Amino acid sequence: MNKTLTKPSFTSDYMEGAHPAILEKLSESNFDKTQGYGLDPYSESAREKIRKTCGCPDAEIHFLIGGTQANATVIGALLDSYQGVLSSDEGHINVHEAGAIELGGHKVLTIKYNNGKIHPADLGQWLVDFYNDGNHEHMVFPGMVYISHPTESGTLYSLDELEEISSICKSYKLPLYLDGARMAYALACKENDIQLHDIARLCDVFYIGGTKCGALLGEAVVIPNPRLIPNFFTIVKQHGALPAKGRIAGIQFDTLFSDDLYFRIGQAAIHASDRIRKWLRENNYRFLIESPTNQIMIILENEKLQPLAELVEYGFWDKVDDTHTAIRFATSWATTDEDVDNLIEALMKI
Repeated sequence: MNKTLTKPSFTSDYMEGAHPAILEKLSESNFDKTQGYGLDPYSESAREKIRKTCGCPDAEIHFLIGGTQANATVIGALLDSYQGVLSSDEGHINVHEAGAIELGGHKVLTIKYNNGKIHPADLGQWLVDFYNDGNHEHMVFPGMVYISHPTESGTLYSLDELEEISSICKSYKLPLYLDGARMAYALACKENDIQLHDIARLCDVFYIGGTKCGALLGEAVVIPNPRLIPNFFTIVKQHGALPAKGRIAGIQFDTLFSDDLYFRIGQAAIHASDRIRKWLRENNYRFLIESPTNQIMIILENEKLQPLAELVEYGFWDKVDDTHTAIRFATSWATTDEDVDNLIEALMKI
């Protein structure tokens, strides 16, 4: 495999192009003439496969270009003008989407994260406190809850936690929306006990990530109850998130949901991250947060950052204090044992 980068890259999980099986299908179908906007046979085949996998025979499924577009479109469609979206203060919509939700006219209402997650008890208390506030009618109302699986820190919700959060949301009549940008890596993780049919049962809307999970681009937004968001197709168009060549995403998800590819594609990333974590632990590195998925955050002395950057590409995460910085290594479906060996060798040199 030829690589243009001269040093190993662990910056993110969307650095490569696409899984070879996807490229093959795209090439095979290149000269087919199909209807646009996701109304083609490939997209419908993908929808049927996703419905079957999720156990939602009536689900409405739309293929959008990317995660930020999916989040902004879904959140904008679910909220009234006076409502905001509840999120962990570390949630992607709060910290890494350039104010896309606010640009759409809605506030992100934050709850302090707990191991990267919204803890059910904290969510319940936030809602109790809001409605007990005598001035709450002058405030932005909570209109929905946003979570991601895995979280922004690479941690996982348990099935018990997801059921608790879902129950709280139902008691307050708040839609629960799950961002699955890295879902393939959660599903491939032995610590994970949540499956797609659980998500479909407990969440009102969710998306299955493609961009970070082997596709060239694209996310599959799943609405288990199609009556929840009337005319969502038109809303997607309004947001500029409806590609004319919709079959490009449809073909990719049709491939990802053939022969269990989506459930297998994350295994290389988890294998690689497990090897890296094991070595880091054996060599007494400090972790910012314990994550079982494909994202690894460690704390380094500032003087080691530049020497490491000369040998390997990594992601900046956060300043820990004046002398220490948290960095991230992200593995992907395409990470090889050779990549891991090169990273370990680079760490041994600093």
